[in-house]
Amino acid sequence: MAVACNIEETMQLLSRKWTLMIIKALIDHGRLRYTELAGSLNGISPKTLSDRLKELKQVGIVRRKSFAEIPPRVEYSLTEKGIELGESLSAIVDWSVKWGS
Repeated sequence: MAVACNIEETMQLLSRKWTLMIIKALIDHGRLRYTELAGSLNGISPKTLSDRLKELKQVGIVRRKSFAEIPPRVEYSLTEKGIELGESLSAIVDWSVKWGS
């Protein structure tokens, strides 16, 4: 039963609008500042980006690093868990290219 719950929770998170695109941007670019991330995701609202980043940070997929500078600087990157998720998603993409309709 626990496995089914984990799969369901994971699918709910990944199916939320913009979540996969945020993960892909961080895979492609490594560390990104909020404005860089927003600029790479055409059409995402600031609230949605902020909400998704908080959700991904809360579940340990995204790391948020703050720098004590003026003006303040914050960078986002994937954690080890996020990198491994990205590898799994790449395998799904490869499968869909091979077998997709």
